[in-house]
This record gives sequence, C-alpha cells and structure tokens, in this order.
Amino acid sequence: MVLGDSRRSIARIAIAMDYRKFQTQRFWWHLVSAPIVWLPLPAIIALDILGELYHQICFSIYGIAKVKRSAYIQIIDQNKLQYLNPLEKLGCMYCGYANGVLLYLKEIAGRTEKYWCGIKHQDKPGFKAQGYQTEGDFVPYGDEAQFKEKYPLK
Repeated sequence: MVLGDSRRSIARIAIAMDYRKFQTQRFWWHLVSAPIVWLPLPAIIALDILGELYHQICFSIYGIAKVKRSAYIQIIDQNKLQYLNPLEKLGCMYCGYANGVLLYLKEIAGRTEKYWCGIKHQDKPGFKAQGYQTEGDFVPYGDEAQFKEKYPLK
C-alpha cells in the first residue's frame, strides 16, 4: 500500500457509520436512497452463482487451488452485536455479503490470471497493479526474452 492509499483508508475509516450523525437531518434522503443501495443485490447474487460455478468447474479442470469462501464472506457475525438495531444488522449483512462476494471473485479472477497470463500489466500512471502480480512471479510487461524463457511452447 502506498502512502496516499494509506491516508485515503484512514479518511474512509474516519467517516465510518457517519450516517448516525445525520439521522434526523438526512432521514428522507436516506429513505429515498435505500432502494438504490439495495438495487445491485440481484446482480451480486447472480455474479456469486456464476462465479461459484466457474470456480468449482474450471479450477477442478485446471488444477488450481480453490479459494476458501468463508475467508472472504461473513454475513452473520455482526448480527450478534446487541447494540445494533435490526435495520443496521440487515445493512451489515448486505455489506458483508456484497463486499465479501466481490473480494472472493477478485481472488478467483487473480488465480485465473496467474494460470492463464503470467505477464504484468503495463505500468501506467494511476494504474493500480494487483498485489499478486507485483509480489508474484509474473514476467515484466514487454520482456519477450523472459517470457519465452519462462513459458516455452512444448
């Protein structure tokens, strides 16, 4: 994580659950925006199903180590917190599921990329390289000699 990313993460943490500070002033805006927040749920469920089918079938065929789903998706842990009201618990379930599924699919996609394409992406200003590429054993972008040495055709 670069320093700028670290500062942005701290800024995001500082505004966590800020909606509670504005419940009375923004009540109607929160009510109006709630359906928009929940609108992606069917798409996320569909992505989850399709991603899991791909994961189970293709990883078995390719011999790629499977991703442990429970390491990415937590839905009911925050329901045990007595200080959250039922709507907050429901929101936490949604966020735990949605963010977890997307992280889970990102890991599946990363392992797929390692299997099919072990070449780093071109380094461009502002491009966020994936950790598995920079820390892993990917061939540098544009290095044809290393590519041919590492991945000879058989």
